[in-house]
Amino acid sequence: MKKLTILTGAGISAESGIKTFRDGDGLWENHNITDVASPEGWRKDRALVLEFYNQRRRQLHEVKPNDAHKLIADLEEHFEVQIITQNIDDLHERAGSANILHLHGELFKSCSCNNKNLIYEQKDDISIGDKAEDGAQLRPFIVWFGEDVPLMYEASKKAKEADIFLVIGTSLQVYPAAGLLHDIKDDCLLIVINPNETGFGYGQRAVVMKETATKGMQLLYDKLVNLA
Repeated sequence: MKKLTILTGAGISAESGIKTFRDGDGLWENHNITDVASPEGWRKDRALVLEFYNQRRRQLHEVKPNDAHKLIADLEEHFEVQIITQNIDDLHERAGSANILHLHGELFKSCSCNNKNLIYEQKDDISIGDKAEDGAQLRPFIVWFGEDVPLMYEASKKAKEADIFLVIGTSLQVYPAAGLLHDIKDDCLLIVINPNETGFGYGQRAVVMKETATKGMQLLYDKLVNLA
């Protein structure tokens, strides 16, 4: 089976109703990103950060995978599919995909603020005073701006192995994730689905589809299957 690696970003989840800050003015749900998605923000106001992610978690219970998620899951019948996602939701899992790397963490998990290897399932709110087994405050299991991305090595390995590399719903403005395109083989087919100009230098090798995630996947699905 050919290896299809798919890098997904906020654009695919936006069509399920999950907002993305990069489409606007740098604010995420009216919050400055550094206040709610950085170690500095956590040190400054833990209660604010916890409530911000509590709201995101509550919303995640209410949304559903869209057709793009479902079509990606269906591709597992034809390819060895590996998803690398920048998204912290579980919509790929709920759509039926099996192999998913969450580069930036997972909203339905928490961890010790002193040890990110102490990880717990977290479907409900986190409150001040909720402790990990080491006695430290629980925090969202999220890779914040300024923190290391521990799964990058594994993601890079998957990118290097790909016969087809598909990018969906990401402007490739966030590193190190955007650097994965530099890891793919010279003969790897690169396909990009994104409705907006990203400014990313794909070069002539990329097939670029200026479509939303769902429309792009609907147009691309049969063509991909024919390449299997």
